[in-house]
Amino acid sequence: MDDMVLAALRKWPNVPDCRGWLGLDARGDWYMRDDATQAAGPFPRSKGSRILHDKLRAFIERNYLPDPEGAWYFQNGPQRVYVELEAAPWVWRLHACGAATPALMSHTGQPAVFESAWLDDMGRLFLQTDLGFGLVHTQDMTLAADAVTSGHWIPQDAPFASLPQKFGYVLSPAQKSPGS
Repeated sequence: MDDMVLAALRKWPNVPDCRGWLGLDARGDWYMRDDATQAAGPFPRSKGSRILHDKLRAFIERNYLPDPEGAWYFQNGPQRVYVELEAAPWVWRLHACGAATPALMSHTGQPAVFESAWLDDMGRLFLQTDLGFGLVHTQDMTLAADAVTSGHWIPQDAPFASLPQKFGYVLSPAQKSPGS
């Protein structure tokens, strides 16, 4: 977490949380969701405005964390801005590195180590890693398919609806009341 964020938390420790205003889609893109967007429907049906500013994205990604209940948030100074997730808290990018399996990098730029593979009922590939659970980016499915067909990754089947509970994350903190 950034030093300036830690300082703001010390200075203003009781700022209310913000819910519904930030989303992370299945491609690792962040979305701002104003009142009109939220009124139009839940994320990802109503996404909002994609955040394109590189420094803002980097600030969000450096300060992106889970709470003890598995709801992910961006610590924006003294305020927690909870994140609506389309599929999972991480989106994995794969890179050919000359090894038997591709290198993994999170949508926030953190390297990760493969632990297990999961295939949902929509045919999407998820990976459990040392950082946590996430979806493989659609542009990287060729590398993922190579890891699967070579036997390095052996996906287990799981319905999408079971994944948040199985891997301990909350898709919509806005729909989950605090403390429930």
